[in-house]
Amino acid sequence: MSYTVENLEKSMAKITITVDADAFEEAMVKSYNKNKKNISIQGFRKGKAPRKMVEKLYGPEVFYEDAANFAIPDAYEEAAKESGLEIVSRPEIDVVEIEKGKDFIFTATVAVKPEVTLGDYKGIEVEKKTVKVMAADVNAEIDKVREQNSRMITVENRGIKKDDTAVIYFEGFVDGEP
Repeated sequence: MSYTVENLEKSMAKITITVDADAFEEAMVKSYNKNKKNISIQGFRKGKAPRKMVEKLYGPEVFYEDAANFAIPDAYEEAAKESGLEIVSRPEIDVVEIEKGKDFIFTATVAVKPEVTLGDYKGIEVEKKTVKVMAADVNAEIDKVREQNSRMITVENRGIKKDDTAVIYFEGFVDGEP
């Protein structure tokens, strides 16, 4: 496995990863073993068709998707560790080249921790603002929080009073018709 890192703008990086042909062949074998139980070819019991026969009938492309899914995570993880990039996002994977007997090449575009350079901040003076809080302001805020956290409770054994919330069931009739 080999990789190259290309730094893009806006704290992005593109890692081009090449999985050698032998490692990709192992992934193809895993893909075949995963899918062989579902493969049915005339003259063979279901799940017993040899891989070469399946590839001859359907082409090796039938195993590419699963083989890529087997090869990508390990290769990406290894390249990410070796590159030393401080990756802060999930990779966006694009397959560049996938073919039986050749190296498998894909790219992973990721966001990386940005480089920050501090300016001269020592010696800067800041004017401290004082804020006076009045008792009325505190009471108004307490009343606001009290109102936000209030709950309605059902009151029985008394009539409706001012500021009560009432649920009224009403059915109106005009000339005896609803």
